[in-house]
Amino acid sequence: MKRWLKTVILLYLSLLFFGSFLAVGALWTGVLENLFPFISSIEIFLYYFFAGAIGGSLRHLYMFCSHYMKGELTDYREWIMYIFYPIFATGTAVIAVTLIQSGIFLIDFIDYKDTPLAQISIAFFVGFGFNRFLNKLNAFSKKMFKPNKDDVNK
Repeated sequence: MKRWLKTVILLYLSLLFFGSFLAVGALWTGVLENLFPFISSIEIFLYYFFAGAIGGSLRHLYMFCSHYMKGELTDYREWIMYIFYPIFATGTAVIAVTLIQSGIFLIDFIDYKDTPLAQISIAFFVGFGFNRFLNKLNAFSKKMFKPNKDDVNK
């Protein structure tokens, strides 16, 4: 992998990581809501989104740095993983929390002083373990939508 591409990926992941913290802070203090009044209707989803972004970018920053230190950044196809996986992790984190809140996974969140700390934590973990979560979701959907033996024989 070329040096300029490594620099771009490192800057991108760092910006995504630290920028997500800044965005959460701006949400928490109400700065974003003052600038964009429509934010209040989607604020909770933005918390999940940015928590997933923090988790996904943290994991890929770690992977990028450890592969860089070991001299293992030689495959040009890997750059796409460092760019797109954190983005996929953000949306997946929102969907994961929504699925859990729907009750489909038989998990119930307890509210703590009107703050969704558990949901935000789950969003972070889903962002961090994006690949693992997708594997579990795939296994769950295969089991859930598996055809019945009676349907196959018809």
